[in-house]
Amino acid sequence: MPIDFNANFIPNPNSNRTQHRFNFPSFLSAKKETDTFVKTVKTDNIAVDKVYDGIMISESSFGRIKKTGELAKLYTITNANGASVKLSSFGATVTAIEIPDKNGKIIDVTQGYNNVTPYETAPIGHAGGTIGPCANKISNGEFTLNGESYKLETNKDNGKSHSHGGSEGFDVKNWKSKILPDGVEFTYFKKDMESGYPGNVEAKVTYKFDNNNNLHIKYYAKSDKDTLINMTNHTYFNLDGADNTQENSVYDHIVKLPNSSKYTENNEISIPTGKIVGIEGTPFDFKTEKRIGDVIDSEFEQIKIGSGFDQNYCVDNYDGKTLIDVAEVKSPKTGVKLTVSTNLPGFQFYTANHLGKSAQPVGKSGSKYEKRSAFCIEPQIFPNAINTKEFEEKGILKKNQEYNREIIYSFENYDN
Repeated sequence: MPIDFNANFIPNPNSNRTQHRFNFPSFLSAKKETDTFVKTVKTDNIAVDKVYDGIMISESSFGRIKKTGELAKLYTITNANGASVKLSSFGATVTAIEIPDKNGKIIDVTQGYNNVTPYETAPIGHAGGTIGPCANKISNGEFTLNGESYKLETNKDNGKSHSHGGSEGFDVKNWKSKILPDGVEFTYFKKDMESGYPGNVEAKVTYKFDNNNNLHIKYYAKSDKDTLINMTNHTYFNLDGADNTQENSVYDHIVKLPNSSKYTENNEISIPTGKIVGIEGTPFDFKTEKRIGDVIDSEFEQIKIGSGFDQNYCVDNYDGKTLIDVAEVKSPKTGVKLTVSTNLPGFQFYTANHLGKSAQPVGKSGSKYEKRSAFCIEPQIFPNAINTKEFEEKGILKKNQEYNREIIYSFENYDN
C-alpha cells in the first residue's frame, strides 16, 4: 500500500581467501570507497545449495547519502543464466530485477532509480524498499503494548494514521551489508524508541537469487523489549518491462490469487474495520485468472476507497511456517510469469494507484512512473492488527524471541 509522495523527505573452495577483481567506475575512480569487486560462488566442498553454483556478486557505489554523508552500496547478484538482481544498502532495497522474456531478451521488471538520491530525497512510495518496523497502517499512530501506550508519527491520511514505519522507517536507513557465499545480508540496528517503537532491535534481511530465477528474501529480527515487527518488501513490478511507465500500463497483466478466499474490509482511509469478508461475487475474486483492466474500475465500494486495488488478502491454510503460493501474475506481452510465495498470513495487492505526483522524479528509463504503471504484492501481518481484536496475530515480537519470515519472488516464462 502507498504512502503519500513527499518531495521534501529529507570463495574459491580451495582457498581461505575470497578472490577479488577490482574495477573502478570512471566517474568515481579517484575515490577509494567506490572500489568494485566480483565474487564467483563455487559450491563444491562448501555448504551451499547447488542451485547457486556459478553466481556472481558484485559491489559498487550507489552514491552519497545527503543526510548522513554515508556511501550507499549497490550489489548485483547475477546467476549462471545471466539474470540478475540489484540491491542497495540504502533501505535494503531491490532496485532492479533483470530476467529473460519469452524471446530470451533480458528485461528489467521493477521500477526504481539509478542512484541513491531519488530514494532519499524524492521517494515514490517506498519503491523496492524493506518496510519496517511495521508495514502498512496503524490507526491514529497509537498502540498499547503490555499496558503502556505508544504514539507514533502520523505520516498518512492527513494525520489520521501511521504508515510503513513513518518517515524514518527501515527503507530510508543505510543498512550494513555482508556478502554471503550465496547472497547478500543486510543488517540494521534500531535503537529503543526510534520511530516511536520500543526496543533495541537487530533486523536482518537476506537476499539470494538462484539459477532458477527465484529471489529468496528472509527476514529476521530480535529485540531486547517486546515490540512490533511486521517487515515486507515494496517492489513495484511491471512484467511488460519497467520502461512501460505510462498510466494504466499494467491493465493487460493477468492475476491469479489462488490461496485467498477472504480479504480484510477497509474503512474510508483504508484501515481494516476488523471484518473479514469472502471474495465470492466481488472484484476481489482472483481464484481464477483475471485481467487487471477488466475489474479495476469497478463501482464496488472497497475499490473506490483504494482508488483501485489496495487491499489486504488473507492467506488460506496459513500456519506461519509453510510457504504458500499467494499470487501469480502474467504478462501476455513478454511471457513473463511472477509467482509469489510466503509464510506470512496476508499480503497487500496494490496497483500503484497513487503514483504520478507532479514532483515525482523520472525513473531508470528516463520517464516518470505514472498511476497504475505497476503492481505490488506485499506479504505482511494484517494492517493495524495490534489495534484490531478480530485479528489473532498482532505482530508482537516478544523480548529475546526471534522473528523469521520469508518471501520468494519466482520468475519464469509461460506459453500464452
